[in-house]
Order: sequence, then structure tokens, then C-alpha cells
Amino acid sequence: MTSEELANKIVSILETKKGSDIEVIDVAEKTTLADFFVICTGNSTTQIKALADEVEYILKNEDEIYADHVEGRSGDKWILIDFKDVVVHVMHPEVRASYDLESLWVK
Repeated sequence: MTSEELANKIVSILETKKGSDIEVIDVAEKTTLADFFVICTGNSTTQIKALADEVEYILKNEDEIYADHVEGRSGDKWILIDFKDVVVHVMHPEVRASYDLESLWVK
């Protein structure tokens, strides 16, 4: 699976769990950290955790793709899941507005 296909599959998973304002940002030409960032809003810490858990569960069970690293699992308002070529950010609306990753990486 290419990194673009993985990003698109992650978007589909997030949509099924009612994630909102989902964006995919191509960062391949701007950093060596990843090829794509997928950013999604969850409206509560419970939904944020459910969104992140679903992404990990589906990718593990359907494609045998495992996260390289996960941060923010302890009930925070931002969970980051690093799949090497694709990094997923599931954020609370306030946190997302504060960090404004889209403006940082789209310029």
C-alpha cells in the first residue's frame, strides 16, 4: 500500500467514526518526517480516543499495518499516531485551532 493509499484509507476510517474536518496534507516535499499528515477533529476526549483506536484496529486487522509510535493516549485532547509515511493527528477543536497545523504545513 502506498502512503497516499494509506492516507486515504485512514480518512475513510475516520469518516465512519464521525470524525470531522478531516484534511490530508502532502508534506513529502517539506519534511522527511512523513509523506502525509491526516488531521481530524474529535469533539470530546472520548471521541478522540475512539477515532484513534479505530484507525489502529482496522489497519492492524485488515492490512497488518502497525503504528510506529503513538502519543497522547492518556486522555489528552490530541492523539498522534505515527505510521512512518503517514502521521495522523486527532485533535480537540480548541487544540486544533491553537496549533493550526494546516497553516504551518500548507504554506
